[in-house]
Amino acid sequence: MLEYVMTCQIENGDIMRKTELHSTEKVKETAVLIGVDLYQSHYDFESTMNELNALAYTCDLDVKGQWTQQKNQVDHKYYVGSGKLTEIQDFIDFHDIDVVVANDELTTAQSKNLNARLGIKVIDRTQLILEIFALRAKSKEGKLQVEYAQLDYLLPRLTGHGKSLSRLGGGIGTRGPGETKLETDRRHIRTRMNEIKRKLAEVEAHRERYRYQREQNRVFQVALIGYTNAGKSSWFNTLTAADTYEQDLLFATLDPKSRQLKINDGFEMVISDTVGFIQKLPTTLIEAFKSTLEEARQADLLIHVVDASHSEYKIQYDTVNEIVQELEMQDIPQVVIFNKKDLYTGTATPVAQYPSVFVSSKNEADIAKVKELLMQAIQKQFDFYSVQLPSSDADQLYHLKQHTLVTKLDYDEETDQYHIEGYQKQ
Repeated sequence: MLEYVMTCQIENGDIMRKTELHSTEKVKETAVLIGVDLYQSHYDFESTMNELNALAYTCDLDVKGQWTQQKNQVDHKYYVGSGKLTEIQDFIDFHDIDVVVANDELTTAQSKNLNARLGIKVIDRTQLILEIFALRAKSKEGKLQVEYAQLDYLLPRLTGHGKSLSRLGGGIGTRGPGETKLETDRRHIRTRMNEIKRKLAEVEAHRERYRYQREQNRVFQVALIGYTNAGKSSWFNTLTAADTYEQDLLFATLDPKSRQLKINDGFEMVISDTVGFIQKLPTTLIEAFKSTLEEARQADLLIHVVDASHSEYKIQYDTVNEIVQELEMQDIPQVVIFNKKDLYTGTATPVAQYPSVFVSSKNEADIAKVKELLMQAIQKQFDFYSVQLPSSDADQLYHLKQHTLVTKLDYDEETDQYHIEGYQKQ
């Protein structure tokens, strides 16, 4: 968008006014992505580079190019080899690039050496994800978790690297505590980290009391997990009529949400939406968001949402299950929602080793399919019961509908009783 701006200047003692045309559009920082394809890596390199590009887009970077190199191991000094670095430097100079983004977490030495050689900002995959988290965190807890992860990342990198970032000014890589903490010594950072840990411990204790209360009330707990941007928030909103933020961006929602969900004409459960996973998810972030992920750890059932329309959905599916194992959640029963059926271009229906459905959150009939999938999964964990209940005992009937899966409800006029069959929590 363009707008006219009035400017004034003095010439020969007279004030001269000029109207000039200026652009009001935000100028994006230009970036180049670099990555090393290791021969022995268990990651799909191409998919991680595509993901890095998506992360950069989410951070509003204008990516001008990608430079990759196949090696047995990353260069200890520059991350990439010296020959490849010369090519990258020529590209940066020609295109006037503002920032370099590496596909792996850089060591302090690599970051410092790259910055000295290239003369522009150098950030890595972890820092890019932290940047997005800093943008997305809305709750007090989320902001504390992000700040702790940023400080934990920054602490070993204070020498040299901090000065270079300060000299290069604002923009990407300097949000959150970045600018204000770079010139602070380690002692102050550790003090702040201890303070944040104390505050997060208070939040976690508060959550624990809620969880304990839910367990005492025998409330069934369900957690949505999945790759970032798979559609967890869409299904959370669809099933609970909530208004969680939805956007076609990585990590669009960060703060955990829990809502009540009713199925089977009365059965009540609590469903939680958790932070999305990603390949090479830094361990720093997993640790920082421990209290958030605790909601998933304490769940009775995991709903794994998969973006079936994504060309690499199988890799994303496996990545989430690997992280589930890392978090020691593999023993929690799981069902799979293959999402975005309306955008799927394949021919074969996606399958998983767990009970699954192939659906779209925009289809009313598919919502019923998901609820039926939940019914079947919950029923497997419950014990069968059969009772006779006087028709006058309305409170008990209401209780059974709320806290058990009622599968049969017959009224006998002769005895004036209900015959009820269903499944209840063990």
